[in-house]
Amino acid sequence: MTGRNWIELLLLGAVWGAGFLFSRIALDTIHPFTLVFIRVLLACAVLALYLAFSGRFVLPSRQVAAQLAVLALLNNVIPFTLIFTGQTALGAGIASVVNATTPFWTAIAASILTTDEKFSANKLAGIGLGIVGASLIIGPSALAGTGGPAWAKVAILCGTLSYAFAAIYARRFKALGATVVATGQLAASSIMMAPVMLLFGHPETLLHVTGPVWAAVGALAVFSTAIAYILYFRLIASAGATNASLVTLVIPAFALLLGAVFLDETLETFELAGIALIATGLVTIDGRLLARRYRS
Repeated sequence: MTGRNWIELLLLGAVWGAGFLFSRIALDTIHPFTLVFIRVLLACAVLALYLAFSGRFVLPSRQVAAQLAVLALLNNVIPFTLIFTGQTALGAGIASVVNATTPFWTAIAASILTTDEKFSANKLAGIGLGIVGASLIIGPSALAGTGGPAWAKVAILCGTLSYAFAAIYARRFKALGATVVATGQLAASSIMMAPVMLLFGHPETLLHVTGPVWAAVGALAVFSTAIAYILYFRLIASAGATNASLVTLVIPAFALLLGAVFLDETLETFELAGIALIATGLVTIDGRLLARRYRS
């Protein structure tokens, strides 16, 4: 990856890490499925308005619209539904660690399904370090409670697999532009999530949502969804699916750091060690520093 790609990756990790703060506030009063629907709908509206005012809003052809619907299914509807359902029976700790394995599954799928994103020793070693680092950030005490029904763990694992295939599938939209892809995906996700929200999301609870919670939802939609997906699809187009999926390794680190800054949460020694391992893993994946040391 280029230096610009790494900056975009870290910025994306920060934006999605901040999403944990926003969603933590919103989920106190809004059902997860309803929050997902509002999130994708508001983000879609923001991006559609941006495209309209910039003169770039166009309706996609039927073929492109169908492809965007597949992307929405793989990248939002399936993983969101599976992960939320699994989390009803599992603790957040083990769910977060399973989610951090996304780059590993993406690397495997990309090696099989693509010709230009094959395995490399430094990439696999770096992903392994990152997963261990994410596990440390979650904390030894949280990881000790890894019990729970097998179906819930399988559900979350299948959600991460869906993310992996979505990252590879998104490669076909390179010529379409990141903003257009993000808008199309979110529009399709909004349509598909609407019946899920109506059937299972208890939308009547929205009548009791307060101003601060709506502010958190707005920030989640604008910053952690609309802007985040533009960055994400730009990364896929320029750096590849496997490299873009590395953001799931840095999200826990940024969520932890943002919690320390804005929520006065204390950083434990094992959490700092986890951040250091993730950083080491990213340096290993990049390979340039190691290659420079080897040449010297």
